[in-house]
Amino acid sequence: MLTDKFGRNINYLRLAIVDRCNLRCTYCMPENGLTWIKQKELMTDEEMLRICTIFTEMGVNKIRITGGEPFVRKNSIELIQNISQLDGLTDLSITTNGLLTEQYIPQLKKFGIKSVNLSLDTLDEERFFKITRRKSFDKVMKTLNSLLQHNIKVKINTVVMEDQNIDDMIPLVMLTKDLPVDVRFIEEMPFNGGTHSLSLKWNSVQILNHIKSHFPEIQKTEDPKNSTSYNYNIPGFNGNIGIIAAYTRSFCGTCNRLRLTPTGILKTCLYEGTGVNLKDEIRMGKTDEELKNIIINSVQNKPKDGWEAQKSSLTTSQIHQSMATIGG
Repeated sequence: MLTDKFGRNINYLRLAIVDRCNLRCTYCMPENGLTWIKQKELMTDEEMLRICTIFTEMGVNKIRITGGEPFVRKNSIELIQNISQLDGLTDLSITTNGLLTEQYIPQLKKFGIKSVNLSLDTLDEERFFKITRRKSFDKVMKTLNSLLQHNIKVKINTVVMEDQNIDDMIPLVMLTKDLPVDVRFIEEMPFNGGTHSLSLKWNSVQILNHIKSHFPEIQKTEDPKNSTSYNYNIPGFNGNIGIIAAYTRSFCGTCNRLRLTPTGILKTCLYEGTGVNLKDEIRMGKTDEELKNIIINSVQNKPKDGWEAQKSSLTTSQIHQSMATIGG
């Protein structure tokens, strides 16, 4: 089992398999997109599978596939299938925007995928276009319905943005009345590709107060171990509400996560500016044991929390990079 110097057991890897995305969300990147990573700089399928195998041998039993948008990567479904077969892996999940996902849902079910995080910031088709700059709302809703039909757990991720989707919060809460979904409201983070300054008005406290003003009967529920969200339920509703303090970072004390970027950089914290490049180490001929020692050393340097990580190593330019490049 991987353990950091604060005694936290590290058993969760977020694997970003691509930097590209087929949306242009205002809180993530400029309208014209980013300067995408060259193919040769991305990890190959074989390199990703080797790294995941090493992590599972070291006690990591949960892997989440992210991007960018993971299904933009060529042959992503084959990579997911291969990862799903790793010994020791008990939880494989995916974060997606839903545009390309529907066609793969039967296969994901077959691979044992039990949970999918679906990015959805509004239930209004016009606002969806304004936020994402793409007319693809219907595709996301079809994905949502298909996931539920296949009995795959859905967590809807909603980034709360001042002057953009505040009016959508209550309609999204109402989804949990009849549907067995978790709707998680996320504080906006600065990783937006330098598109705009971050507003701190809608922090986790303000988000909860806004929901309480419409549903005063809302109740706190027990948070799962290592949860990034503070969880709630409205009596009589099928689903649940979560609030993720992604910027104020009040959940860091129980962090059990590592991130691997599409280029192979191992980040022990989202707000960490640096990290060892495992892809480069593989291409230099390192053995599995040597890679394991590199990972152990990295985990031992995992910061106490996101504030410490930002203060010690994150530059201004890194703060304003896009989530797509660091594993959104």
